[in-house]
Amino acid sequence: MSMTGRLDGKIALITGGCSGIGLGTVELFAAEGASVIAADVQDEKGAVLDGRFGGRVRYVHCDVTVEADIAAACAAAKEAFGGLDILFNNAGRSGLFESVETIDAKDWDAAFALLVRAPALGMKHAAPLMAERGGGSIINTASIAGLQAGWGPLAYSAAKAAVIHMSRCAAAELSPRKIRVNAVCPGLIATSIFGTALGMSRAGADQMAAQVAQNAAIAQPIPKAGLPADIAAAVLYLASDDSLFVSGTHIVVDGGITVGSRHAWDPAAASPFAAIFGVSQEELRETLAR
Repeated sequence: MSMTGRLDGKIALITGGCSGIGLGTVELFAAEGASVIAADVQDEKGAVLDGRFGGRVRYVHCDVTVEADIAAACAAAKEAFGGLDILFNNAGRSGLFESVETIDAKDWDAAFALLVRAPALGMKHAAPLMAERGGGSIINTASIAGLQAGWGPLAYSAAKAAVIHMSRCAAAELSPRKIRVNAVCPGLIATSIFGTALGMSRAGADQMAAQVAQNAAIAQPIPKAGLPADIAAAVLYLASDDSLFVSGTHIVVDGGITVGSRHAWDPAAASPFAAIFGVSQEELRETLAR
């Protein structure tokens, strides 16, 4: 049963749909009336998804670094439900915490294959199916790491910046076919991506996600942990007809963490102005209060 029916009659493909942001979006899309192909490599979790929604969600094994798998997932949407209206290119991982001086060429290529080439090929195979149905919406998962330094490993951050601009360029190219393309930039979201970046098992990564959920509230102006549901809500907006006039842009969903340095929103944080002017934090506040 749908909540408000914002996606009634829509057909969606979500990559990385068995956990984290992808799973949260599968659940929300199904609740809002969509038929969903959940594409992932986690077959055990996929089997569980197959039985949860009364046939409204179908799991498809898909390694997004393999173009044939992407093409097959798109074809599955047409075979199972009749076409494709929405593509959420979400599958990914953060990768190793390398530096400029230590990055390995193979790791760099792997990051871009997963985070940039895969969504590009997703758009390639989804666009003709969307055009058959009169248009559609594509949403690509980027990151605040693609906007500012310091939020992710080097290759991951560069790849996510590429996703933002790729979404803009694709939006222009696909606009004559009435296909909108946008990106969403999550902040610190409590998912297993942090644990997998450290080489943890799936179970260990899930435990770390719970730890992030517990502690992340102190890291940003909005004092709550970022959850997959927060990103899913933004993706729902971009997927639905509520955003028919929105294309070629990105939405930042990060609890305000990128608004500025901590002193901008935390009165207890040291301001760089105090050091610059050679005064104490208290003296600076007294001066600004005059």
